[in-house]
Amino acid sequence: MKMAFIIHNEHYAKNVLELLKQNDIDYFTRWDHVVGKGHGTEPHLGLGTYASTNAVLMIAFREEAPLNALVAAIESANAAIARKPDHIRLFQLPLDRIV
Repeated sequence: MKMAFIIHNEHYAKNVLELLKQNDIDYFTRWDHVVGKGHGTEPHLGLGTYASTNAVLMIAFREEAPLNALVAAIESANAAIARKPDHIRLFQLPLDRIV
Protein backbone atom coordinates (compact mmCIF):
# COMPACT_ATOMS: atom_id res chain seq x y z
CA MET A 1 0.00 0.00 0.00
CA LYS A 2 1.11 3.55 -0.71
CA MET A 3 0.19 7.06 0.37
CA ALA A 4 0.50 9.93 -2.08
CA PHE A 5 0.40 13.64 -1.40
CA ILE A 6 -0.26 15.86 -4.40
CA ILE A 7 0.70 19.50 -3.97
CA HIS A 8 -0.29 22.05 -6.60
CA ASN A 9 -1.00 25.72 -7.05
CA GLU A 10 -4.75 26.22 -6.54
CA HIS A 11 -4.84 27.61 -10.08
CA TYR A 12 -4.52 23.97 -11.26
CA ALA A 13 -7.20 22.50 -8.96
CA LYS A 14 -9.64 21.70 -11.78
CA ASN A 15 -6.84 20.08 -13.78
CA VAL A 16 -5.80 17.87 -10.87
CA LEU A 17 -9.38 16.80 -10.15
CA GLU A 18 -9.77 15.94 -13.84
CA LEU A 19 -6.62 13.78 -13.69
CA LEU A 20 -8.15 11.88 -10.76
CA LYS A 21 -11.42 11.42 -12.64
CA GLN A 22 -9.66 10.22 -15.79
CA ASN A 23 -7.89 7.58 -13.71
CA ASP A 24 -11.02 6.44 -11.81
CA ILE A 25 -9.75 7.80 -8.50
CA ASP A 26 -12.77 9.09 -6.60
CA TYR A 27 -11.25 9.06 -3.12
CA PHE A 28 -9.02 11.71 -1.54
CA THR A 29 -8.70 14.18 1.30
CA ARG A 30 -8.01 17.77 0.28
CA TRP A 31 -6.67 20.81 2.07
CA ASP A 32 -7.17 24.19 0.38
CA HIS A 33 -5.36 27.49 0.94
CA VAL A 34 -2.12 25.80 2.01
CA VAL A 35 0.87 28.12 2.40
CA GLY A 36 4.50 27.21 2.03
CA LYS A 37 7.57 27.19 -0.18
CA GLY A 38 9.13 24.36 -2.18
CA HIS A 39 12.69 23.81 -3.37
CA GLY A 40 13.44 26.27 -6.17
CA THR A 41 10.00 27.90 -6.10
CA GLU A 42 8.68 31.21 -4.90
CA PRO A 43 6.63 31.15 -1.68
CA HIS A 44 2.88 30.66 -1.79
CA LEU A 45 1.79 32.62 1.26
CA GLY A 46 -1.63 33.93 0.28
CA LEU A 47 -0.55 37.55 0.92
CA GLY A 48 1.02 40.51 -0.85
CA THR A 49 3.54 39.65 -3.55
CA TYR A 50 3.03 35.93 -2.89
CA ALA A 51 -0.76 35.95 -2.96
CA SER A 52 -1.26 32.50 -4.45
CA THR A 53 -1.79 29.42 -2.30
CA ASN A 54 -1.51 25.69 -2.83
CA ALA A 55 -3.82 22.75 -2.30
CA VAL A 56 -2.82 19.33 -1.00
CA LEU A 57 -4.55 16.07 -1.75
CA MET A 58 -3.86 12.96 0.31
CA ILE A 59 -4.71 9.66 -1.36
CA ALA A 60 -4.30 6.16 0.08
CA PHE A 61 -3.72 3.45 -2.52
CA ARG A 62 -4.30 -0.22 -1.73
CA GLU A 63 -3.06 -1.18 -5.21
CA GLU A 64 -0.16 0.34 -7.13
CA ALA A 65 -1.77 0.34 -10.60
CA PRO A 66 -3.95 3.43 -10.04
CA LEU A 67 -1.04 5.25 -8.42
CA ASN A 68 1.25 4.44 -11.34
CA ALA A 69 -1.40 5.65 -13.79
CA LEU A 70 -1.80 8.88 -11.81
CA VAL A 71 1.98 9.46 -11.77
CA ALA A 72 2.05 9.07 -15.57
CA ALA A 73 -0.90 11.47 -15.92
CA ILE A 74 0.80 14.08 -13.72
CA GLU A 75 4.04 13.76 -15.70
CA SER A 76 2.06 14.33 -18.91
CA ALA A 77 0.19 17.31 -17.41
CA ASN A 78 3.47 18.83 -16.21
CA ALA A 79 4.84 18.70 -19.76
CA ALA A 80 2.14 21.24 -20.69
CA ILE A 81 2.97 23.58 -17.78
CA ALA A 82 5.68 25.94 -19.01
CA ARG A 83 7.17 27.02 -15.67
CA LYS A 84 8.77 24.17 -13.76
CA PRO A 85 8.06 25.86 -10.38
CA ASP A 86 4.33 25.58 -11.25
CA HIS A 87 4.45 21.82 -11.83
CA ILE A 88 2.11 19.52 -9.96
CA ARG A 89 4.09 17.56 -7.36
CA LEU A 90 3.42 14.07 -6.08
CA PHE A 91 5.15 12.69 -2.98
CA GLN A 92 4.82 8.93 -2.43
CA LEU A 93 5.28 7.15 0.89
CA PRO A 94 4.79 3.62 2.19
CA LEU A 95 1.46 3.03 3.92
CA ASP A 96 1.43 0.38 6.62
CA ARG A 97 -2.21 0.25 7.54
CA ILE A 98 -5.69 1.53 6.74
CA VAL A 99 -8.22 1.05 9.55
